[in-house]
Amino acid sequence: MAQLTPPGSGCSIVVGDLPAQSEMAPGSMRGLQLVVADARAAREELLGRGVEASEITVFDERDGGTFFGFSDPDGNTWAVQELKVRAEKPLIPAESRGRFGE
Repeated sequence: MAQLTPPGSGCSIVVGDLPAQSEMAPGSMRGLQLVVADARAAREELLGRGVEASEITVFDERDGGTFFGFSDPDGNTWAVQELKVRAEKPLIPAESRGRFGE
């Protein structure tokens, strides 16, 4: 198993071969989440590639309150959140990155 975290990111991707994962039925993952700087552009990109996506919902006008969803080919469900500040300002500032083993 390996955990991959891009420099400056608060998000990681874990890859590996775990027994529990191999026993999971396709489409059993619910509520996976992606964060993007522009939800409308991300939704249009998915629609342009033939992916069915929900309408955009704005729960709160403040940054982080805009979402839409889609399902991948296996049936796993994804929520896409718009978070503009994070796109402009890394979670971990450049001057602090070396302290976190990156």
